Amino acid sequence: MPNVLLHICCGPCSITTLRTLLAEGHEVTGLFYNPNIHPLTEYVKRRDGCLAVAERLGVKVIVKDDEYRPQEWFRAVAHRENNRCFHCYAMRLERTTQIARRGNFDGFTTTLLYSKYQKHDEIAALGRDLESAKTRFLYRDFRAGWQEGIDVSKEWGVYRQQYCGCLYSENERYKRELMSRP
Repeated sequence: MPNVLLHICCGPCSITTLRTLLAEGHEVTGLFYNPNIHPLTEYVKRRDGCLAVAERLGVKVIVKDDEYRPQEWFRAVAHRENNRCFHCYAMRLERTTQIARRGNFDGFTTTLLYSKYQKHDEIAALGRDLESAKTRFLYRDFRAGWQEGIDVSKEWGVYRQQYCGCLYSENERYKRELMSRP
């Protein structure tokens, strides 16, 4: 599977993912499509981190800034907060699959498979459900490169976020601050 479209959520998650795919001999094109990231300033930081890593590794990235519509993401997860990750994964992987098919890629995958905080089995199952005979889902468990991605992102000065990306995950990450009044 030489021609792969890689959905990228951020720079740090893309480092070892890209290195792995390139070392395996794949021709990789990145895709930055993440309507879940909130607020817009966070989206821009993650996009720019993605582009910095891609430039450093010589990888082209398709950036879908024109499709940054967080209101659509909120509608997709509204009243499904307990299962919001599934709907978020589905939204992003479905768009990745569409672009991969239209672009005649042999396969697609995602940097979401790098994070030890994501629901790995759900992502893999979704990818398998979305593949076709012409555009296969390239499953890899990229979590083994977790620490390396952290170390290299620090060394390269790539923006490192502190939450998954959505408003819900930001609130979960920082909720203790509500309790820490002087």
